[in-house]
Amino acid sequence: MELQQMRYVVAVAETNSFTRAAERCLVVQSALSHQIARLEQELGAKLFERTTRRVRLTPAGAAFLPAARQCLEAAERASLEVAAAIGEVRGELAVGVIPSVTAVDIPGALRDYHQRYPQVRISLRVGASDDLVDQVKQGAIEVAFLGLPTTMRPHGVGVRELARDRLVAVVAPDHPLAAEPAVELRQLCSEVFVDLPAKTAGRVQSDLAFAAAGLVRDVAFEVTNADFLARLVGQGLGVAMLPSAYAARLSGVTTVEVIDAPARVEYVIWRAGSRTPAATAFLRVLDIPDVDATA
Repeated sequence: MELQQMRYVVAVAETNSFTRAAERCLVVQSALSHQIARLEQELGAKLFERTTRRVRLTPAGAAFLPAARQCLEAAERASLEVAAAIGEVRGELAVGVIPSVTAVDIPGALRDYHQRYPQVRISLRVGASDDLVDQVKQGAIEVAFLGLPTTMRPHGVGVRELARDRLVAVVAPDHPLAAEPAVELRQLCSEVFVDLPAKTAGRVQSDLAFAAAGLVRDVAFEVTNADFLARLVGQGLGVAMLPSAYAARLSGVTTVEVIDAPARVEYVIWRAGSRTPAATAFLRVLDIPDVDATA
């Protein structure tokens, strides 16, 4: 059984077509079909049902596919490990980030990394902290930067705390509270709020703080982007609470200290146990020691 045959099987399974699979693998269709037929003969089972209209996996093919993918991933990882052992880091690096991270200059870190390891293809994905943790666990992302309430901590991943920050109130420049040196949560609870979607980590830290104080607030606008959130606040549609370091970068709004404000923690996380050389190199660029620590 050859790795190339497994690549052909995976390609056909993902494209549902021998023609498109051959195009993806840069071979003629007859050669691809011949190799799959040889593999089926070796296995003693058909992997695909072929008709004039479609191609689909047989039960045997469905059982074979996950193992084939694992073998290809293992072979790729072995190749990358050998390259890393002789000082050549290559492959792919997927990085996840929430927009409000301030503890690390993400563009600067990616620039330094790319200059040092130009053979690594970098992709950047923006999302919510909860989703990024799940994607790291699943292996869709190698490294991610998060912001979580102090009551939460990522589990099942490698983790390192980067910084702590307190939330501040963000209001329009002409808002009555804009002239105050500091406010309390009870002064804010009568305001209309703009916030992130319910149950997301960025929203939970504020919800918990108001609940702990026995206060109820009205969140009239839910947005997924912190920059757009600030734009709504700047138009006087509501107030918000954001990390002070991030809020300081916003324009068109005024920040006010909140005496009893909640805090948040910024983390960098990575996949535990099976980190790629590209991910390990990125963590070293970030100057993170002991990258084997796992939560």
